[in-house]
Amino acid sequence: MIAEASDLYARGRAAAFDQRPAVAVRLFRKALTRIAREEELAPVLLEVQVRALISLGAAEAEVRSTEAGLARLEAAEAARLRLPGGEPSAELGLIVNLQRAVVVMRAGRFAEALALYDSVMPHLEAEAGDDRLLLVRTLNNRALVHMAMNNPEAAEADLLRALDLAVEFGHPRLEGKIRQNLGDHAQLVGDVPRALSHYEQAARILVTESPGSLPLVRLDQARALLTAGLGEEAARHLDEALPQLRANGSGQHIAEAEVARAAAALLEGDFALARKVASDARRRFLRRGNTTWAEIAGLARLRADAHKVLTTRDARSTPRLPAELVALAERLGALGVRDEGAVARLLAVRLLLRRREIDEAAQVLARVPKPRATTPIDHRMLFRLCRAELAVATDRPRSALAQARAGLRELGMIRDRMGGLDLVCGTAVHGEELGRLALRLVLRRARNNAAGARRMFAWLERTRAQVYRYEPLPVIEDPVLSKHITEMRHLQRTIQRARLEGEPVKTLEQRYSALQQEASRLGWYTSPWGRPRPVATPDEVVEHLGDRVLVSLVPYNGQLYSVVVDRGSFRLLKLGPHDDIVETAKQLHADLDALAPDHLPRMLAETVAASAVRRADKLDALISASLVKTLGDRELVIVPIGQLYAMPWGALPSLRGHPVSIAPSATAWIAAERAADTGPVLLAGGPGVPGAVGEVSKLRSVYPDARLVEGTDATSATVLQALDGTRLAHLVAHGAHEPANALFSRLELVDGPLFAHETARLARPPARVVLAACELAMSHIRPGEEALGFAGTLLASGSHTVIGAVARVGDRAAADTMADLHRRLAVGTPPALALAEAIAVDPLRRPFVCLGAG
Repeated sequence: MIAEASDLYARGRAAAFDQRPAVAVRLFRKALTRIAREEELAPVLLEVQVRALISLGAAEAEVRSTEAGLARLEAAEAARLRLPGGEPSAELGLIVNLQRAVVVMRAGRFAEALALYDSVMPHLEAEAGDDRLLLVRTLNNRALVHMAMNNPEAAEADLLRALDLAVEFGHPRLEGKIRQNLGDHAQLVGDVPRALSHYEQAARILVTESPGSLPLVRLDQARALLTAGLGEEAARHLDEALPQLRANGSGQHIAEAEVARAAAALLEGDFALARKVASDARRRFLRRGNTTWAEIAGLARLRADAHKVLTTRDARSTPRLPAELVALAERLGALGVRDEGAVARLLAVRLLLRRREIDEAAQVLARVPKPRATTPIDHRMLFRLCRAELAVATDRPRSALAQARAGLRELGMIRDRMGGLDLVCGTAVHGEELGRLALRLVLRRARNNAAGARRMFAWLERTRAQVYRYEPLPVIEDPVLSKHITEMRHLQRTIQRARLEGEPVKTLEQRYSALQQEASRLGWYTSPWGRPRPVATPDEVVEHLGDRVLVSLVPYNGQLYSVVVDRGSFRLLKLGPHDDIVETAKQLHADLDALAPDHLPRMLAETVAASAVRRADKLDALISASLVKTLGDRELVIVPIGQLYAMPWGALPSLRGHPVSIAPSATAWIAAERAADTGPVLLAGGPGVPGAVGEVSKLRSVYPDARLVEGTDATSATVLQALDGTRLAHLVAHGAHEPANALFSRLELVDGPLFAHETARLARPPARVVLAACELAMSHIRPGEEALGFAGTLLASGSHTVIGAVARVGDRAAADTMADLHRRLAVGTPPALALAEAIAVDPLRRPFVCLGAG
């Protein structure tokens, strides 16, 4: 009987350690059932019973409820008191108290948990000559309580000591869990890259030591990604983790993941999904008796309701919502959950302001405590936004702009600490509404005022395309990341071959997707992205423009406006209806795609061309005709809005043959314009590019000293190495733009793809790049007008000019454009002018643009 009960107990412990509490509950109950058959329990069997009851209490607290778990611990304590006095009984008494601390901690009763941990710590410190296992666990768990109570210094001290002991005494499973908690600590103090690094280290340990813990690591990674504004990426992590958590049966962890999934859905604008999963989580917490977490889930549900109202601007449809949020804030405050209580009040403030209940909004805002150092960045931005909106409502525009300026400065400090291009881009989402508010305020005052237009321009530079103002730092190579990229390259090639041969590719694509996620995770922290440059001032822009003209586009109140900078003057122009312009640009893009093939039937080609001409004429009248009246033959620098990055500007009649450069911001344009332009020329051709455009060797007549890489030599490693330090790289290869993960947009080479992610790691990016045969000038637009793609990654990494197509191009048109372009570049014609003259011959079939400095 002792052997059988002990075996069941040991198996239950293994399941509990592997985060499978439902399995653990069944095994502990079986062990206790076997023990209960004995009429009289020997001390050894009684000790097994006590240990099984303790462990069952912890597991049932996860699967059933806090009270069920505590009841089991009371039974364990009663059984322990029947043991003969001595060391085992004393040790079990400590363990009962420690497990009680864990259960109440998981229930959000942090002060009670901390008192329990502190009461047993002197006894644990007095241990000698053992493996210090209980001390390590207790330090680790007490650190979680310190973090929950916003005491990061005490938490870090406990975690670092626990880590040292775990390593010294050989507890790898605990080492993995401590590293995971160090990630939580880094996240608490706002260091997202360091948090992600700790999580990845934890995952590498736990994948063998405790595979069931991996979904919890993914949950923590998702929370860090939400802090960085990457809702889509966080959702993928959670959608991966939730089925595994459900299989493990941990109700607490499932519900916590659902709260995080609701936050991801909010970032993606899916309010219905956010409300549903938050409601599911709240019901789970209530069934478990976890009041604190149930209220946090309730906040997630009300956030979905509030954001829906704020988005539709129909604040009067839910008159009770502000009062519900204020009442929830009171309950959260009473539970000690300060930051979440502040968020509830801030959402109530925004709704009250929409209802024009300004006095009540001011009273509610006055009760919101100022953010602490550990307050999450999205909460801090919400606090700034509410103060700015109240200032607007009370006719204090200067105060509103001061709040916006301070908030964006705070956000910039967070962005400066980010580790990868994705993270740097993603943080912009938290300041999006604050930036829009500032732009609206300034634009109202700038319409007939040169000083106002100048101020408007300065705010545009503060709020858009901030990723391009970083000077990339040297890369810290990660062998694991390199291994993933190599396998992805091989898989992509294998998938292509399998498709051509009619073989199934589902398993291969799933593996590719998993590797892409892993590579993304590693890229978030293996190297800091860059050193921030200051945002360019209006005076600096004027100085660098010289005789050029810069146009920065901005939507407002259904219209598209432009701020024009010309020879030191700033003026604001109203161009036309925003939605009409964007829709017409999409239609023109579709026409150009249809017109691209070399051998279209004549009547079809004429019909499509006529449609394209009509749309180009319409856009010209709406956008460019008013801009070129005083332009002459000077270069035009355009800073577009996201939806117009794919505009074939050279197809607009007023801009035909005119040098045009497209830049993410004036700050980015200045950085590119300053870049050096030295080094060799590279001509590289990938496999399968048909016709004359694929014959890169012909360009040797223009660049006799160029390095030629083609045929079997055109591998990803060779081309990547050859790109480093070139002044001009001409790349001819099929490619693909990945809207869902722009850093994995790719050029297809002989051994598989060369990813944008890899070009971001070049020590000396090519000064000028020509992408001859694909649509890799396309970009995925993120909040804050952050444009990412193959071309965008090159620009952000330090290339100062990228020429590429924004629509499909026929082989003959591409070849002719390249021949005309390079003839001009070779004799020193600036890129923007060389391209303008090359595409003017047939602008509808040559939809190339010059990105960066022309």
